[in-house]
Amino acid sequence: MNFSDPYINAMFLAARKASKGLIRDFGEVENLKVSLKGVSDFVSLADTRAERLLIKELSTLFPKINILAEETGEINNSDDDIRWIIDPLDGTTNFVFSIPHFSVSIALEKNGEVIAGIVYQPLTDEFFWAVKGKGAFCNNQRMRVSNKEKFEECLIGTGIPHKGLSGHNEYIPGLQKIMSEVSGIRRLGAASLDLVYVAAGRFDGYWERNLKIMDIASGALIVKEAGGMVTDFDGKENFLKNGRVVASNFKIHSKLLSTI
Repeated sequence: MNFSDPYINAMFLAARKASKGLIRDFGEVENLKVSLKGVSDFVSLADTRAERLLIKELSTLFPKINILAEETGEINNSDDDIRWIIDPLDGTTNFVFSIPHFSVSIALEKNGEVIAGIVYQPLTDEFFWAVKGKGAFCNNQRMRVSNKEKFEECLIGTGIPHKGLSGHNEYIPGLQKIMSEVSGIRRLGAASLDLVYVAAGRFDGYWERNLKIMDIASGALIVKEAGGMVTDFDGKENFLKNGRVVASNFKIHSKLLSTI
């Protein structure tokens, strides 16, 4: 697969290379189920290996671009205005429990604005990507958000706070309201894929809190380029900073915000 944008090409090639190791390691997780700690340690190693490979590939192609990676943190190169934002394994818990739903997510941010991004699902070989102002795609097919306006017909994705995360009591009232008003709710466990599912029209909306910039930077751009809307819980564009994101097909956005 070849893409006209050099940054997208670089992200795709890097993600493909890193995914070979993730696919191999995913197949080994089942053999480590006797010890959850053993599985967790193994997945941490798989995560780190994938991140190192992504950093190496992107740095080789674009040595001046800074990097923000989930495990490594900040890598400062010579260009202060632009950086890669890398999540080598979004959906780590799924990976630990042998659930085949995880992704590699890479965004490119310039002067504080995300200008390109990819989300790659290794097991399905689905490559979701967007360049600012040029639309959103899955592999070579153009994506558009859904066209649903009636809330009761919508399928909504979410992320439920678990042990170690704040906001349990805040989350429940919104969930109760959504439960009573929509066609269905899905909690799939990988924020980047939840977002691109909105872009692809598989979900009509999605909300979650306690997220990192690496989880949502690329997916948020892809939703916008597919004609959707992404805000924080206050309807503003501070979601990359506060980690509280609401994405939708635009038509139900106000309803989704007010309900949660």
